[in-house]
Amino acid sequence: MAGVGDGAVPLVLMLSKLARLFSMIESVVIDRRFRGPPESGNGGYVAGLLGRYYSQPAVVTLRQPPPLGVELTLAGHGTDHLELLDGETLIAESQPVSLDVEVPAPPTFDVAREASRHYIGFSDHHFGGCFVCGPDRPTGDGLRIFAGAVRERDLVAAPWVPEESLTDDSGRVRREFLWAALDCPGYFALHTDQPPKIMLLGRFAASVEPVLRAGERCTVIGWKLGRDGRKHYAGTAVFSESGGIVGRASATWISVDQARW
Repeated sequence: MAGVGDGAVPLVLMLSKLARLFSMIESVVIDRRFRGPPESGNGGYVAGLLGRYYSQPAVVTLRQPPPLGVELTLAGHGTDHLELLDGETLIAESQPVSLDVEVPAPPTFDVAREASRHYIGFSDHHFGGCFVCGPDRPTGDGLRIFAGAVRERDLVAAPWVPEESLTDDSGRVRREFLWAALDCPGYFALHTDQPPKIMLLGRFAASVEPVLRAGERCTVIGWKLGRDGRKHYAGTAVFSESGGIVGRASATWISVDQARW
């Protein structure tokens, strides 16, 4: 007859496995403040919700439009591979990556401010309520990064002064907001010579240094990297007030059926 101890070993192993599993899962809710299109999360911000867990560069692939106000599951916390899930539906996944992005020299803050005056989104914007680049968002609510073409250079630029609600307990801008700031300027870099078409962020690789503080006069830039059919590639970077690179990224944007949006 089997003793009590014989059955206890499998039970202990099962409980240990369950404990490890639950330690790698947490809930995430994307607030409406952080929307891109009206009913889904801004791609850069959502990518940053995964990317903030990496100390090295990471790449996030967005599989579905991230829903707002819904309890999502972040699985794999503590591992190299993270998944953001809505029930059984995969919304996004991430992993470490080797990021090789050659960043152009930035314009000055004043030049970026002048370029921003010519931001095409002021007159033609599909998602005016976007958290990052929407002109309909008031100061203190959206990031209001309005990247316009820089004269005699193949890039767009915008000034950005982070405000207090974006910082952590140490007073530094949180990683997910640096990822967000790196998002939309790449889209507008793809539209310096044509009216804006609806594109969605498909893949986003970034490296950020959480050293910015609220009130710093930062500069954000974006530039074209190429195209392959419906896929469009862009690079972006964020510079501190002193001119140091605090974030760099490469993005894959996907052209979509304009009628569906």
